[in-house]
Amino acid sequence: MASADSRPPAPDQRPDPAPAAPDVDPVWHARADALVARLAALGCGRMAPVAGQHFPDLALPDWQGRLTRLSDLCRDGPILLSFHRGLWCPWCRAELDSWQAARPALSQSGCRLVVVTPETGAHAEAMAARLGPGAVVLCDVDFGASGALGLAFFMGQSLIRAYAEAGLDLAAHYGAISGILPIPASFVIEVGLRVRFAHVDPDFRRRADPAAVLASLRA
Repeated sequence: MASADSRPPAPDQRPDPAPAAPDVDPVWHARADALVARLAALGCGRMAPVAGQHFPDLALPDWQGRLTRLSDLCRDGPILLSFHRGLWCPWCRAELDSWQAARPALSQSGCRLVVVTPETGAHAEAMAARLGPGAVVLCDVDFGASGALGLAFFMGQSLIRAYAEAGLDLAAHYGAISGILPIPASFVIEVGLRVRFAHVDPDFRRRADPAAVLASLRA
């Protein structure tokens, strides 16, 4: 469920690497397969904005607590708005690294990287530190933004227990144990909040390709 108007460059011409597949225990891949099948059957993510549509003018606090409106962020040029689950997720870390590698090319295209995480406090600060100067990290407190975009879902009790047994304290990351997770998604949003590029996939292991994003900015 990705959209882009241009074919990505051949592998030897790629300006930036696609997100690398992290080394994850097959048990977790099996759990992911079951979750993705359930989300696909429910149609999760289908209501999210697509290319050509208007993106809601969301207002979110940044990692320092300053309220930030999307229309202000893209007032002078496009932004790449990337929704993540948090730094605890290996696929999110891999995608963040791919955006870091692509940032010089994004800057040359006049596009600014804006990352949205449901994490708060020290965890959101850690994401800002990982991205470094110039990146914007917004906090999707209580999954309000991802819920409004049709990206939030209930993970189910079995997965909640599996994460807890693995030592992941989601309450420490998100502020509460709600059982909610976002579908990772990436949008290029132009001045005026028109969506130029959208990648939404309930399989959180498949992320937007920087080459496709850059191609959309050149189109």
